[in-house]
Amino acid sequence: MNPEEILLFVLGAVAVIVAVRWVTEKTGLPAAVLLTLIGIIYAYLPGKNLELEPEWIMTFVLPPLLYNAALESSLIDIRRNMRTVISLSVALVLVTALLIGVGFSFWVAGATLAAGIALGAAVAPPDPVAALAVGRKAGLPGKLITLIQGEGLLNDATALTILTVAIAAQKNGNFSFDNAVGKFVIAAAGGVLVGVVVAYAVRFLKALRSDPLSSNALSLITPLAAYVICENSFVHHYVFISGVLAVVVAGLMIGHDTPRYATGASRLQTSAVWKLIDFLLEGAVFLLIGMQVPEIIRGLSNYATSTIIIALVITLGVVLLLRPLWLVATQLLPRQLHTRLGGQEGSEAEDDDKREVPLTGREAAALSWAGTRGVITLAAVATLPHGFPDRELLAFCAISVVLVTLVGQGLTFAPLVRWLGLRANHKDKARLRNEARSAAVRAALDRLDDIQEQQHDHVEVEAIETMRTQLEVRLDRYRRRLDLLEQVESHELPKSPQYEAALMVRQAVIDAEREELLRWRDAGRLEDDSLRVLNRELDHEELVLPKRPKD
Repeated sequence: MNPEEILLFVLGAVAVIVAVRWVTEKTGLPAAVLLTLIGIIYAYLPGKNLELEPEWIMTFVLPPLLYNAALESSLIDIRRNMRTVISLSVALVLVTALLIGVGFSFWVAGATLAAGIALGAAVAPPDPVAALAVGRKAGLPGKLITLIQGEGLLNDATALTILTVAIAAQKNGNFSFDNAVGKFVIAAAGGVLVGVVVAYAVRFLKALRSDPLSSNALSLITPLAAYVICENSFVHHYVFISGVLAVVVAGLMIGHDTPRYATGASRLQTSAVWKLIDFLLEGAVFLLIGMQVPEIIRGLSNYATSTIIIALVITLGVVLLLRPLWLVATQLLPRQLHTRLGGQEGSEAEDDDKREVPLTGREAAALSWAGTRGVITLAAVATLPHGFPDRELLAFCAISVVLVTLVGQGLTFAPLVRWLGLRANHKDKARLRNEARSAAVRAALDRLDDIQEQQHDHVEVEAIETMRTQLEVRLDRYRRRLDLLEQVESHELPKSPQYEAALMVRQAVIDAEREELLRWRDAGRLEDDSLRVLNRELDHEELVLPKRPKD
């Protein structure tokens, strides 16, 4: 494609992504499914198509997506559920790859164990993007959101490491379990180490994070830097290190530190930039997935129909059946083995907030259906070198898994969550937020007392008293909100006429101020640069107004 064609393609893709978002907001249909289907339809139309380049996806798309997901995740919650996360993101991925590998070596004519394991590694990691998008709209509980996030952050590193080992084994002519385990441990340990180093380097540059523009620039290059440190050819000449894991670890640590080291203005701007990047990249990824279907299907002409069916049944069977069986089996393991999924040994005196809570049957059922595959599966199978045994068959099995899980699970996940009756406890979250707000205001009042006791020639007593009055009004409002939350038994947020009226009045006041500023500008009494400054003040005030169902 020439530059003009690329520009037209990008403009068209953005238009489609925006239109699909509008449709999903109106209908509730998963955006990932709609974009994938649109990509398939486009691929069959006359004209040029865009091929998925694995190097570009792995370098410029996957690191930013994973990094932003890590920034939005909770390091504390992932630590609390670490057994579950490791079970799903490491053990389940390993078992999936091995079962598909063994199945291919026994029942697919001419297939090798290494080729089967390579396919298994590609299709093993679920892509949490679609599941989380649907799950959040369906009101999935926070614990399951954390588990899906944690699994999605770490399983890519496991899968890509297994894939690299399988490709090397195919070249060498044999698959050594000991060698594979050794490479996996080195890759994981190296990725964690690089991620920690990058996170501390960003912390060292905290002076730059006080400036919004510098903070944005630093945030944008961080995932790319973490990835390229691990994945450049010089490092790979000596040892394989997981760049994906480095990006995830750096993102988790930096996201945990951001409230401490970044200013409010930097956080607001960086968050807005990452939301836009995430929105566009995710949309482009699912369009690309759909566009690859015709080319992959055309590559099957050299295979017997029976071979294709057997390969497809093995792949889909393992992917769809193993996950629920794994969740049930790990739930039933004896507690003494210290591997019960979602459970953890501990003394009775141990703080309950720091212990993993066992998964209920309904939670396990929902989690078993949150296994949609996505771009990492296609990018992984596309990295198989030309000449790799049964490359076309492996690519077809991979795209089939992606389409079946994206469409099948993507369309049915929200109804399943609703049928299971799994809902986020909005009332408890609102109560916790209001308790934290009250604690913060009390700390501010204590700080005012300290200031008043000190020598404060430069601080007017009137300023202190004015601030104290404002804080006490806020504290009283939070206490009344807490009282209301305590009185209701439902998990949903209670509606208070006084609370809703206060929000309506505040919004109306902001709207009136904004309209008056525009009248001044239109009448020539206020310059545009001054209007932008004043409008930004109102925007920040409007930003803190809560939106239902959040408090």
